[in-house]
Amino acid sequence: MRGISRRGLLGAGVGAAAALGIAGCSGNNQDKSGRSGPGKGGDASGGPDNPAPTKDDGRPIGDGSTADTGKQPNQPDAPVPLEPGQTPPQFVIFSWDGAGEVGNGLFPRFLELAKNHDAAMTFFLSGLYLLPESKASLYRPPNNRVGASDIGYLTDDHVKQTLKYVRQAWLEGHEIGTHFNGHFCGGSGSVANWTPAQWQSEIDQAVGFVTKWKTNTGWTDLDPLPFDYTKELVGGRTPCLLGQDNLLPTAKRLGWRYDASSPGGRQTWPVKRGGLWDLPLQAVPFPGHSFEVLSMDYNMLANQSKNSTKGMPSRYPGWRKQATEAYLAGFHRAYESNRAPFYIGNHFEQWNGGIYMDAVEEALKGMAGKKDVRLVSFRQFCDWLDVQDPKILAKLRTLEVGQQPAGGWNAFLRPA
Repeated sequence: MRGISRRGLLGAGVGAAAALGIAGCSGNNQDKSGRSGPGKGGDASGGPDNPAPTKDDGRPIGDGSTADTGKQPNQPDAPVPLEPGQTPPQFVIFSWDGAGEVGNGLFPRFLELAKNHDAAMTFFLSGLYLLPESKASLYRPPNNRVGASDIGYLTDDHVKQTLKYVRQAWLEGHEIGTHFNGHFCGGSGSVANWTPAQWQSEIDQAVGFVTKWKTNTGWTDLDPLPFDYTKELVGGRTPCLLGQDNLLPTAKRLGWRYDASSPGGRQTWPVKRGGLWDLPLQAVPFPGHSFEVLSMDYNMLANQSKNSTKGMPSRYPGWRKQATEAYLAGFHRAYESNRAPFYIGNHFEQWNGGIYMDAVEEALKGMAGKKDVRLVSFRQFCDWLDVQDPKILAKLRTLEVGQQPAGGWNAFLRPA
């Protein structure tokens, strides 16, 4: 089977335009109140207090590709409203577009990192990563030919690896969202031009590829994914951060809770848009430059190696340091001022020698364990938002980027 192709990696501009513009191509290239994350709910590998579901546990759904195994393990305590004058937590959400494992070991690497630092993450799974290329004709993308995909298809072995790690991720407390399917960013077939009805078709197909992978692959001896995806799926990120306006009516009708597709967001507290929490990638300081860069690995690359995934190796150490410092600068700006949630987007890629994966790891280590810091999934963050007093959230939104509360948090969040 062929490897994964990529068409121009979006052609995002370099400099300020790229910094605040469209995020990079996702997909994989083959050549709480009171707690930070899910870690205290038990080990997903099993144990007397938290046995891991097996293929015989739970209620099989449909063809047995998925199963309802009950409440997700390894979740934080139920969130509670902020008390008057209480300092807000510093939420950080690490998310991954595509979320396919192609033999480079990145999916398990970051699952292990998350476990070691009591973190939860969101994995935006591309539905095509569970569809064998031999069944490509089952995919009918809007405004594109049957079976088309700008991220290609995984080999059978890599589909199996992706199933393994998606299963593990959910059991360890992470969220499984969606990155839809074919990742079309340019031309007349771009997701930017899709209607609400076409987004509905794309979502239906993405869910179908996840919930019918046994039928599509014939691998009936493998364990099911241990969750009901129709209930698990409450948000996503569109390819290249395009098409949100027409996606939102469909997402709201489906009962989704958030969308993470806005580009160039500011580090302020979120609002709802179209009935969903709007949780955008954010502009963060870019060391050595007067402009800011979007909080995603690809946008670091676009400003360093001008969209090339194989820049000059001699520059890798400096670029790695710059990317790490950009993430940490965005974190500290929020942590030391308005405590706005910080969103970071990634891909399981080895661009420029893997320096962005190293930068993400070092940045996470630099954030984890600090007072009030919670490394959570988008879903867990929405759980927290939904129990807060709307008046408190409205007051938090009055704080600008980098603005500290007047008189400190105790005075700022006290009732008038």
